[in-house]
Parts: sequence; structure tokens; C-alpha cells
Amino acid sequence: MTQVEFLDAARGHDGGYKVDASRGARIGRVSSEWFSRPADERYLSLSELFAAVYGRTERSRTRTVESAAIRVEARRDDSEKLALLLPGSDAPIAPTHWSFGQLASLVGAPATYLRQLPASLVGINLQYGLSAHRAEQVKTLEIENGRVELRAVTGPDYGRIFDHELVSAVQRIAGDGTGDTGWKVPGVLDWSMGIYNPNVDVTQDTTTLYASDRDVFLFLVDDMNPIEAGRLPDGSPDLFFRGFYCWNSEVGAKTLGIASFYLRAVCQNRNLWGVEDFEEITIRHSKYAASRFAHEAVPALTRFANSSPMPFINGVKAARERIVAHNDDDRAEFLRKRGFSKVETAKIIETVLTEEGRKPESVFDFVQGITAIARRKTHQDARLDLETRAKKLFDRAA
Repeated sequence: MTQVEFLDAARGHDGGYKVDASRGARIGRVSSEWFSRPADERYLSLSELFAAVYGRTERSRTRTVESAAIRVEARRDDSEKLALLLPGSDAPIAPTHWSFGQLASLVGAPATYLRQLPASLVGINLQYGLSAHRAEQVKTLEIENGRVELRAVTGPDYGRIFDHELVSAVQRIAGDGTGDTGWKVPGVLDWSMGIYNPNVDVTQDTTTLYASDRDVFLFLVDDMNPIEAGRLPDGSPDLFFRGFYCWNSEVGAKTLGIASFYLRAVCQNRNLWGVEDFEEITIRHSKYAASRFAHEAVPALTRFANSSPMPFINGVKAARERIVAHNDDDRAEFLRKRGFSKVETAKIIETVLTEEGRKPESVFDFVQGITAIARRKTHQDARLDLETRAKKLFDRAA
């Protein structure tokens, strides 16, 4: 069967295609972002997202100042107001909720407790902490937004990567993220029919492009070009498509990171289903973060976006063809040698029997059984542990 023939055979209604989302790992990271983002943090295109995050960079400035030279001012007419007077500034600067917490942390003061005190007492504590600050310097990020605000305050060696730099890197491979290239906001899985429809309008409810005053998060897929990687028990193609998500915080709220993977579907709540070959790069905002972003993260994203799926397809094929168990003793020995308990071994074998109609024989069978058990785990660490062990099995076979 040719590529066109098998895709025609797999297609369902409205240009969608049949998938088996019960296989592989489930990842809820994108869903968590989707649930938590208010309307003003949702964007419908990469150009719209870039304009927002680049605009705030244009209104910002960063500098390194002596800690002891910062003056903390408490307003006598308002016991809840606090401001900072930085060297070279004519007017006080108001800290945001986030930067206040950073400042308190830098000087070793408990931010939660300080927020309960009158501004005058907070000022005395912060002023003392700044005068005794061992690092002697801090790096500030200030923004003009009707008034001057302190968005972030970090150590002097903080390696800031601006949010617009990450969005720009994604734009180079994904255009506007709305289908003008292969990469786009994902479609939706219809669970009742097992049909994944990539042709879904980008709206406030469906978008996966987010930014707040603290961070940026993007999730895109190449779901118009499904990939066959073997066959399902009923003989139909096991279809995947490529996806990646990335994140950053220019104010120090989180690391920069990029995750790439193959997946079978995305549901309405933006959970990722049937994930295989998950890879992740994270970069702390240390002194050399900008260099690592330019020489490690961006090339890795570009390679994945432009790479052939054949290594993945061949890896799945190798895992399917590598038979490691012919009987129950072989199955138990295979799993026990890889650190699985007697109870876990029984559950994995039973799961494969239930889902596949036969007991596991190949490495791929065992990987699918382990990830199925992982999906049922409510504790994140336990789930990640099983998924990591499954990936190691798959990688060795591939």
C-alpha cells in the first residue's frame, strides 16, 4: 500500500484520520497551560504573540546596580505602598508582585511574611538586607508601562533570554503557526469515533500560544502530514505526527526549555495522547544561557523541524521486530531483570493481553504495556519513572 493509499484508508470524517490514542504516553503539560491561561494570555498567531512580547522588551531596560545604592521608600500616606529608588533614576520604581518576591529572596527575607507587614516595616527590613547583600550587585529589568515598574531583580550573572527571542526562533520554522507552514496549532481528537481532525479553527478556546507578564509557552504540531510507524492489531496503520512545545521566562520564573516528540492525538483539553520518543532540553538562565540558546536549543529545534521521520519509523520497526519473550517465564524474567516488581510485571503483562488480545512478545509490546500502566498513575513522579524506563527500553531496541 502506498503512502496515499494508506492515508486514504485511515481517513475519517472532515479530513481527519483514525488513531489509536490508547497507546503510548499521555502528557498533560500543555493541558495545564490551557486550563490556567486567562483570555488576555491567549494569542491566535505567532506574529500576534511576537508583537506582544517584543513590544514589552522595547519598553524595557536592564542594568546592573550596587545593592547598597538602592533606596527603599515607604509612602507615609499609604501604609501598603512601597517603591524603590535606583541609582540614576529620578522617580521611584514600583516593584511588581513577582519582583518583590525576587528581591526578598535575594536578601534572605521571607516574602510571604513581609507582605503581611506595613510598608514602613517592610522598607526597614529590605533596606537592611540590601546594605548587607553579600553579592553587592543586582540586575534589574524595568519597564515603562504608564509608570515605571520593576519586572525582575536577579543576581548580576543572570543570563536573560528574552521571550521574543524564543518566539522569533519558532517563527523561523513555523511562520505564523496557523498552517502557512507544516507547523500549526493542533486539531482535536473525537474520542467517540477515534478520529483526529487537524482542521480546527484557531480560537481563544483552541489556541496553544500563550504569554503572560512572567512567561511564554508555545505548542505546535505537524498534524497535516501523519506518519505510519507500523500496524495496529486490526491491520490499520499506526499513525503519528510530530509536535513540540517550548517555554521561557525573561523574569526568572522558570527555565527555558524545548520538548520534541511524536504523538497520535491531541484532545479538546489539550492533553497529548500516544506520545513516543519524547526528548527535552532545558537551559537555566545562568551566565552562559544566551550562548547555549543560540548554539544548542535553536539548532536542536531546527533539526527536529526539518528532520526525516525515518529514524523514528525504523526505531518503532526495530522494537516491534525484536522478540524477547516466547512464554510466561521469558516475560517475567525480561521485566524483573529491568527492575520491575512481581506486581508490576503481572500488571504489564495483563495490560498488553487486554489491549492487544495477546501477551507481550516484542520490546514494543512491553513498552506499550509499561506506558499504559504509567497513564493510570496519579502521582507524577511515579508516572515519569515508568515513562522513562519505557523510553530506555525503546531506545535500546531502536
